[in-house]
Amino acid sequence: MGRIDYSKYDDRLFKGIAHRGYHNDKFSENGLFSFEKAIELNLAFELDVHLTLDKKLVVCHDSSLKRVTNKDGSIEKLSLKDIKDNYRLLDGETLPTLDEVLSLNKERVPIVIELKTYKGNFYTLAKEVNKCLKSIKNKKSVTLISFDPRALLFFSFKKEYTTGLLICQKRLDILAFRHFFSYLDVEFSLLDNKKVASFARKKVVNVWTIRNLDELSKVRKRIDMVTFELLKEEDLKLVKEASRRWID
Repeated sequence: MGRIDYSKYDDRLFKGIAHRGYHNDKFSENGLFSFEKAIELNLAFELDVHLTLDKKLVVCHDSSLKRVTNKDGSIEKLSLKDIKDNYRLLDGETLPTLDEVLSLNKERVPIVIELKTYKGNFYTLAKEVNKCLKSIKNKKSVTLISFDPRALLFFSFKKEYTTGLLICQKRLDILAFRHFFSYLDVEFSLLDNKKVASFARKKVVNVWTIRNLDELSKVRKRIDMVTFELLKEEDLKLVKEASRRWID
């Protein structure tokens, strides 16, 4: 595997990435409790960021707040104050900002940030995220991912952070942009795609989202990084040994 350049990555990324934090029936996804648990377990974690109406960065997977708060609302149509005052995650905590997550983490573990664009706001979103990351000293400890290559190009051209292009069955068209970015972040079912397999011979590939040990066994030695969720703590050792980087 010497022909793949791993030097620009934080080694801990290759030992498992907790999807939306280490969440479970006690801790909500993308909440500070789930991120603190990931940090406690020394796990890199992934999160999602949206831009509010007043251009603040809120951490949440969906644009709609209904699923995670049981209350109607759209992040991009609300101010940060509206969200903080009127919405709670199902475990009772407020939706965190990206600043709050970075302050909690203090660069203790790597963070994978997914840029969630909305109606053409890719440049503003990327610019605000970049501004938020100015305090990061170890640039290897942050990587940026997105289904929107336009948002990622902002960071790809700056070359401060690694960038991963997200690929799923519904968005195979954006594989055309794969060579502009550090790595591919692919849906589990796409590992046999010819373009993905060809890319994997030269660059890093992450797979998402692994939810059980059977799925994990199927990707062993085929990928570099694994994004997972809903695995028990006693199974994390297997996640940390799953990537080909740590086997070969």
